[in-house]
Amino acid sequence: MYIEKSNIWAHIKQHMMIYLFMVTLFITGIIFGAVMVNSMTFIQKQDLFFHLDRYFMQVNTEEVAPSKDILTRSFFFHVKFLSLFFLLGITIIGIPAVWILNFIKGVVIGFSVGFIVNQLGAKGLLLATLSIAPQNIIIIPVYIIAGSLAMIFSLTLCYKLFGRSVTHSIGKPFMRYSVLFIILLICALGSSLIETFISNEAFKALLKTSIYGMISMF
Repeated sequence: MYIEKSNIWAHIKQHMMIYLFMVTLFITGIIFGAVMVNSMTFIQKQDLFFHLDRYFMQVNTEEVAPSKDILTRSFFFHVKFLSLFFLLGITIIGIPAVWILNFIKGVVIGFSVGFIVNQLGAKGLLLATLSIAPQNIIIIPVYIIAGSLAMIFSLTLCYKLFGRSVTHSIGKPFMRYSVLFIILLICALGSSLIETFISNEAFKALLKTSIYGMISMF
């Protein structure tokens, strides 16, 4: 089922509907998260923005964790999230949970970007572009692929347990499944490095300019 590099396109075509479903689910989560921002009351927005402004102040005064700690926290969060996808893929009954996790990830991103832009307008869009977008260019496809692979492997287990291929070994598909998740973990490490040394540094540099004063006066 999981194929060599020369057959990647054949794999994608074979499971195109699963990948499209996971992408659609993720985009739906983003839209839902953005809609949640508009459903918040004025007091709720002000209370949340107060905490966000305090974080901006900490960053601006360098009262934040060192880069090493940021990298460690970011990467281990991805490790836990991808490990959960991996385990759900081998449980057969974990497919609905995979859908929920993928949807929730979309909601978090949609809400985060939506709230910042809603409160700060064009300045918020700039902040979101620097602090959220770069690492998510990598990690969003990683999560979508991880969820799709978990769903595909779970369905494969079902076919082998209840279909005609029940006598076939699951060892080779499982090894390929494991290798693909290791590759995804490496990609997640790349995302964490970008978040720590590019997004975070650019974010801090921006807050040290006059834009922080403009935000505080908003």
